[in-house]
Amino acid sequence: MRRWLDDSVVAHGRLPLLCFLLGFIVGFLLIRISVRLIRKRVRWWPGNLRAGNVHIHHMVFGVVLVLLSGIGLVTLYGSSVGTVSVLSAVFGLGAALVLDEFALIYYLRDVYWEEQGRTSVDAVFVAVAVTGLLLLGFHPLWLLDVGDIRHDRSPLGRTFLSLFAFVNLALAAITIAKGKIWTGLFGMFFLPLLFVGALRLSRPGAPWARWRYAGRPRLMQRAIRRERRYRRPVIRAKIFVQDLIAGKPDVVAHMRRAAEEELARTVVPAPAPPHPIGPSRARLTTQPRAGRRRRDRAD
Repeated sequence: MRRWLDDSVVAHGRLPLLCFLLGFIVGFLLIRISVRLIRKRVRWWPGNLRAGNVHIHHMVFGVVLVLLSGIGLVTLYGSSVGTVSVLSAVFGLGAALVLDEFALIYYLRDVYWEEQGRTSVDAVFVAVAVTGLLLLGFHPLWLLDVGDIRHDRSPLGRTFLSLFAFVNLALAAITIAKGKIWTGLFGMFFLPLLFVGALRLSRPGAPWARWRYAGRPRLMQRAIRRERRYRRPVIRAKIFVQDLIAGKPDVVAHMRRAAEEELARTVVPAPAPPHPIGPSRARLTTQPRAGRRRRDRAD
């Protein structure tokens, strides 16, 4: 462990990133333990903080920590690694407090112990996964390191670099537009995933399905059947892990029933895009001025 820390982390300047990840994980675990103790109304644990009748969410403290540590990182840029690492750990702690209430930001209401509150856990998982990949040495466009293409300053090399980056971003955008968020994020680190995600069928409720499947009912039904078949075990496993780490919502349902309810809520056809007004429809909706005057007098 010490050898890996020295050779893979410290030697490559990733110690601040490691401190950020540790601060993030510790902050998330501590705040989840705290809110679960508050939920069980343990006598020896302090309850929610209030200013009069206003409940102060821990997201507020997270924003303050992120702001202060971010200012410190910008101000002390280029200083000692120890100082930057400490500030990175504080930044990770604040980020954990903010993302733990990501559902409140997204839905603009307090859904912490409701079904929608699981969105916060999804956001935390994404942050941990991406930070972990960066810590292990993976990064977007890593294939450019093969043959040292990234540092090629010739016109041909710079053209290839720009084209390769554009293709990666385009494939990632298509994959995410198809509703495959995880595939798009990890595909930035593993290029073959982007090709798979961009070529496979879109999820039925994604923007891509709205744009491309609205007039193709057979393709939409095929996307719905495939989504229900493959997403069912994934959702069950996700709900199990979320409830194990973050606690169960107030309305506790069996895992199978909760998975079916989420499938019924999320696996639905995307609404058709609004049709542009063509010349023929424009003529129907736009009346001549004289005709409108005659109709007004008749009325």
